This record gives sequence, C-alpha cells and structure tokens, in this order.
Amino acid sequence: MPPVGMGTHHLRYYRHLFAFYYAVEEINQNPEILPNITLGFHITDSCTVGIISLCGAVIILSGQEDTIAGYSCHQQGQLAGVIGSFSSETSDAISKLTSVYRYPQISYGMTDQRFNNRIEFPLFYRTVPNVHSQNQGLIQFLNFFRWNWVGILTSNDEDDQKDAEELKREITRAGNCVAFMEMVPGIMIMSSEELERLKQIINMVKNSLASVVILYSSDSFLATELCVFPDWRKIVNKVWIISAASSSLANINAKNINTACITLNRSLAFNIAKGEIPGFKEFLYSIHPSTFPEPFFLQDLWMHAFNCDPQSDLFKCSGHMLSNLSHSKFDVDNFHFTYSLYISVQILAHALHNMYTAKTQTGKDQTLEFQPWQLNQYIKKVHFKTPDGQDVSFNDKGNVPTYYDIANLILLPDGSFRSVKIGSFNQSAPEGQQLFVNQSDILWNPHFNLERILTIDELDLNWPQSFPQTPPRSVCSENCGPGYRKILPPEKPICCFQCVPCSEGEFANASDAENCMKCPEDQWPSEKKDQCLPRVIEFLSYDDLLGAAVASIAVLFSIITATILGIFIKYRDTPVVKANNRDLSYILLTFLILSFLCPLLFIGRTGRVNCLLRQVSFGIIFGTAISSVLAKTITVLLAFKTTKPNSKLSKWVGIRVSNYVVLLCSSGEIVICTAWLLISPPFPDYDTQSEKGKMILQCNEGSTIAFYSVIGYVGFLALLSFIVAFLARKLPDGFNEAQHITFSMLVFCSVWVSFIPAYLSTKGKYMVAVEIFAILASSAGLLGCIFLPKCYIIVLRPDLNTKGHLTGKKKKSNKAK
Repeated sequence: MPPVGMGTHHLRYYRHLFAFYYAVEEINQNPEILPNITLGFHITDSCTVGIISLCGAVIILSGQEDTIAGYSCHQQGQLAGVIGSFSSETSDAISKLTSVYRYPQISYGMTDQRFNNRIEFPLFYRTVPNVHSQNQGLIQFLNFFRWNWVGILTSNDEDDQKDAEELKREITRAGNCVAFMEMVPGIMIMSSEELERLKQIINMVKNSLASVVILYSSDSFLATELCVFPDWRKIVNKVWIISAASSSLANINAKNINTACITLNRSLAFNIAKGEIPGFKEFLYSIHPSTFPEPFFLQDLWMHAFNCDPQSDLFKCSGHMLSNLSHSKFDVDNFHFTYSLYISVQILAHALHNMYTAKTQTGKDQTLEFQPWQLNQYIKKVHFKTPDGQDVSFNDKGNVPTYYDIANLILLPDGSFRSVKIGSFNQSAPEGQQLFVNQSDILWNPHFNLERILTIDELDLNWPQSFPQTPPRSVCSENCGPGYRKILPPEKPICCFQCVPCSEGEFANASDAENCMKCPEDQWPSEKKDQCLPRVIEFLSYDDLLGAAVASIAVLFSIITATILGIFIKYRDTPVVKANNRDLSYILLTFLILSFLCPLLFIGRTGRVNCLLRQVSFGIIFGTAISSVLAKTITVLLAFKTTKPNSKLSKWVGIRVSNYVVLLCSSGEIVICTAWLLISPPFPDYDTQSEKGKMILQCNEGSTIAFYSVIGYVGFLALLSFIVAFLARKLPDGFNEAQHITFSMLVFCSVWVSFIPAYLSTKGKYMVAVEIFAILASSAGLLGCIFLPKCYIIVLRPDLNTKGHLTGKKKKSNKAK
C-alpha cells in the first residue's frame, strides 16, 4: 500500500483533508485504476512553517515518528510521492528534502514563479497556475477596462515582494503604470513604527488617483487582515482586484471579519478555476463521527464547528452534521484549491496506474515495486480527462494549463460574501481570445456612479442594485481626444501626460495619439483637427465676380481696339493715319487686341496648355507691341533728322527700317520664351500654403528667372522707347507723335514697376488678378496715349486731318497773310 503524504494548513481547510480522503477512496473503489492495489496516505500538519513541514516530511519518508535519517521503515507498501504544500516556504523545504531521495512533489496551492526552475526543482509539479500566468491575466484584465494607473499592495513576505515586483515590470512593459507599490507590515505582531507606516499607506491609497488597487499576495489572509483597521474600512473610492490566493471566500467569510470587510464589497477577484468533484458534496453531508472510518479527523472540526467533542461525548454530537453549517462557514459549492488537491491525487494515481500497466504488459513484473525517480517520467506524461471534462496534463515546467475564474464578490444582507463568476482567463486559448469578461454581470462600487462621495455611514450591507453600472476609470491623465497629441512632462510616468492641440496642418483621428499626422496635399484638417477634409480648389474663374469683371473689361477693350483698327483702315489715306508709318500702327493695334484678349488665358481652370501659352503669349505679344512702339519712335526721330540738307540718315527712312526694328526686337523675346519652354516650362500646380483649407490651382512658372527675364525684356524695350521718344518730344510738327509715345511709355513703365511688389505681396488667385490688371492697364495706356488723340482728329475734327495742319505750313501761311 503506497502511502501518499499531504501537509494541511489550517482547521478551515478541513475540506481539503476530506477531498484528499475522498479522492483516495474513490480511486481505491475504481476497478479501472490500479486494480488489486490499494492506496494509503500519511498526513502531517505543516502549520505553514518551514521547519515543521520539514519534520513532517522526514516522518513521512522514514515511516516512523522516531525518525532515522536515511532509513525507510514503512511496514506496508512504499512511498510514491508527496502532495503539498500550500505555501512557498513549506513547499521549498519539502522539495529540497524529497528531491534528495528523488520523490516527486505535487503542490495544489503554491503559485511561486521560482518553482518553474527545472534545474533546482526537477521533480516539482503543481495543479494551480503560477504567478506569471496570473500576471498575464491581470494585465489583459487591466487593458480590457483601460485601467492604466493602478496601485499594488503586497505582504511582507519576501517571495510576495519579488512576485509583486515582477507584476509591476509586466504592467510597465504592457504600457501601463503603477501609481504605488507598498508592502503591508504583518498585522499580527506590529511595532509602533510599522503601525505608523500602515497609516501612511492607508492615507496614500485613499488619496491616490488610482481607482484600482491590486491586493497581490500568496498569503490568503492579506485582504481580510487589512479590514481589521477602521481607517482602512473608510476607503470607499477604490475597486479592489484580489489575487488568487487572497481571494478565498473561506477567509473573507471568516467569523467577525465579513462585517468589517464592507470595503471589499463589489471587488473583483482572480480565482483558481472552480471544478466539480462528483459526489463530494453528498459525501461531506454524510460525514459523522459515529460512522466515519477515521473519527480522529473530525475531533477538532466538531469542536470548533459545533462546540462538542465526539471522543468524549458522542451523544451530544450526534445531531450535528456538516450540512447544518452555513455557507459562509463551510462552502460546498465553490471548489477551487479543494479541486486542485483532488486533481493532484488523481494525477499521482494515473501516473502509478500507467507505470503499473507498462510493467504488466511486458510481463516482467506483476507487482508495483519501483524506485522513486521512475515515477517521475510517468507524471510528466500523464494525460487524462476529469469527470467534469477538464483536460489534465503537465507542460515542460511542471504546470497544468492555466485557467482562472474572474469573480465579483458581493456582500449579502446576512453579512456573508457571494462569489459571482463574471469572466475567465484561459492562457491556452488563441491570442485575443484568452480573456472573457461579461460586463453586464458586474456590480460596480456605486461610489463611481454618484455625483458625490458616499460616506462610510451611507455604505450599509444593502448597497442599492439600481445604481448605474458603468466601469470606473483609473487613469493618471484623461485620454487625449482626437485632434490632440500626448506630451510627457519630464520625470513623469508615461501614463501621466498632457494633451496639446495638433499643430497647424496636422490632425489626429484617434484618442491618445502620440504624434499628429499631416494631411495629404489635397486635404486639410477639420476645425477640430480630428480628420482631414478635401481642400477647396480655388482659381480665378468666370463664376467669380472678379473674374467676370476682368473678362468683360478685356473683351470691351479688345472691341474698342478693333474698332480703332477699323477706323484706321477706313481712313488709311488720311494724313493722320499715314503719319509715322501706318503699317506700324496696324501692327501695334493688332497686338493690342491680342494683349487685351491675353488675360482670358489667365481666367478659368488651369491646364497644361494654358500654362504653356499664358506667359509665353503675354511675353511675345507685349514684346512685339513695344517693338512696334520703338519702331514708331525711331521713325519719328529719323523723319525729322533727314529733313536737313545732305543728311546721311535719309537712306534709313522707309518701311524696311521699321520692319527690321520690329523683327529684331521681338526676336529677342521669342528667343527668351523658346528657351524657357525648352529648359523649364510652366506647368499646372497647387498652392497649399497660401490659404488654410484651400488648394489654389495655379501655374508654376517653372523657372522664375525666365519669367522675370520676359518681363525685364519688355521693360527694357519700353525704357528704350521712352528714352527715344523723350529725345524727340520737342521736334517741331503739328502732330508730334513722340510726345504721345513718351507719355504712353511713362504710363507703361509705371504700371510694370508697380506690378513687381504687388505681384510678390499677393497670394493665390489674386496674383493672377494683379498680373491681369497690369496687362490691361499697360495696354490701355498704350491705346489711350497713342491712338485716342488720332481718333479724336479723324472722327471729331476732320478739319485738322490735313497735311498742312500736320506739317505746320498752314499755320505759317495764315501768319503771312
């Protein structure tokens, strides 16, 4: 009969003892597991103290109360393995001893991460998840509710502090922050300094911005021990998340504790997954000292539960059954660690069965005799399903699949707590499906849904169920909404940030954006800078009042110029028209018509052809027009110079000279424009910088040098014409055209000198309007100054349109008379 060892923890854990006994009896009665073999057990109480658990382990190993080191004195069977213990200290002590003899150890409640070290603990297994897996579940749970500013309280146990530090690192690595992490001094024996420190911790927790506090400890009494202090019970503005070991309802429902623990009402707890043990509840309710095979198991329990001693007065105890105990004292519906203990026994039995089966199949051995280390390989490979369908196996670290129940602890009117399952965490599930939370089942602390803070006197056992049930927030800084970005002040955690609006031209369409983004070129941020909107495409169009007015003026002036050209053609043989070369007048009027129509290329949606024609047409047309003016001026000057006898300039007078001047001067502009088109031609472009929210369709000049060269060349011709005309302004004649050309060039130069600063200081479609104004104004100056006086004589004063009047001979003859 191979005995199995187990260490008990406290009288409250008698249910664990019964589960152990029940599991062994269930296996012994099952013909399919270990047939013809009976399991036995040896139980010692570790009292959660390392040295005591070590003494108990020595007793189990030797088989005698008076132990002899290195000797096994088991009278029946052999030792198979050890189940237990519940705490890190006792598990460590037992493991270091049993591993010397190569005995496997299965813990049903120890969650310490360091036992994953297979070099130091090669024979250690456990049926509860380790703290690392609990940390992963806690982090996903915090992320689910967007709680990024939390506190951690742990016990003064060294292992708890290491595990809490690891949790803090994991939380920080996940992008969240820990507002505080404090070690709570031991409650049972506390110095005055520790008491003062505890008061400081309570005040800090109460005043912290962190609405969520994690009670993190492998000590199952941490949550309830704090409730002893009245100041602690006044903390009503927190959501408590209780770690697996500390969330035991058996502790929270302990006598004289639950009323003080009103602070824990509506708290959340990570629990070792609850399991079903078939028939165990009925077994517990059937236990009685008079019929139980091992009545000494029940002596302490009946003494504490019913105040009677079955050993001395069985009659007085006859009417007491475990079914008479309240749910808060003896819970038979929520098997967490009890279920883990039950599974531990099942695992050891299945491993023994597999080893026995392997031996019998080979026919070598029909007995169950083995060395301790031989069982280890079968425990590693154990794999079976429990009656309630749970899959049981170990990974390479000696851990079973991680599964937690997430519970909401509700304080009932009778002063006891009820655990309501509101979710689960299964680390074996695919990523993204590991955490499940049913928010509609959670009853939150009503403090977070009221406009004012409740006082402790207002928090009774019957908190109303009708409060709005919305999750509380636990953040250091409120979320930055769309249109804002986060900036981190110096020496502050990443969760404590400031929100600043996005810069001009940038947007943020998500909350808590770390950087704002620039909109595409054809879009612009909305007023709230939370999205990009299409830019308004703007250009000088015929639909605009300005565009329509300019186009109308251009057409009107071109009609007037065409009319003047018609008049000159009709009266082509009159002296006024013939004076100063009428062919140049025709050329000039023709190009003035084109110059007035040139602005129409600047109005409307810009295209590639428009951009190529716009400036080039303007340059060539104006270059030719000013060349014609220059030719007319030179013609006037030469005409008067050749009137002198024996003048050498007489051979230059004629149509050929004027034509050469026009051709030569306009060729310069043509060369500049051709080079412009070949090297860096204008092209359609969008100006997104000039006006907010607008995209101005315009022509990019391609080469700024070429653009100003075109204008500069026209200005050079105009200046040359002005100089020549100025020199000829006082030549005697009845109609000296040089005077009119001088004035026209003065107007022309004034317009284009003013154009440059005006053009550079305007943006968008108004740049186009400025250039159009300069074209129309300069063209109108030429038309008005040169041709309107002639039209006046031709149309209104035909009596002045005579050769004698133009040459001044008529005036002289009148004086002679």
